[in-house]
Amino acid sequence: MNTNERLQKIINERGWTYYRLSKNSGLSESTVTNIFKRNTVPSIPTLELICKGFGITLSQFFADGDMVELTSDLKRIFDGWSNLTPKQKQAVLQVIDAMKNDSE
Repeated sequence: MNTNERLQKIINERGWTYYRLSKNSGLSESTVTNIFKRNTVPSIPTLELICKGFGITLSQFFADGDMVELTSDLKRIFDGWSNLTPKQKQAVLQVIDAMKNDSE
């Protein structure tokens, strides 16, 4: 699946219009429309803005399989995780596992 097909698939899955994508991404409606009507491949900076509008990362956009929307809470957790040492990450995973076991 090429970039434009992937974009169209996400728009269709969410029931969005090009207008909504333009508002969420901060791009002009004509820029978004041209991507699809003229079948132009967006530049990386444009694609980053589009992904931000969708609430996903570029990695998620290009990944196979289901996407997980990056909410503000998930972004905060992800950003914090990135700065942890391996020992700290292991401790966090142990806490998560313990919390999962408590809820079951």
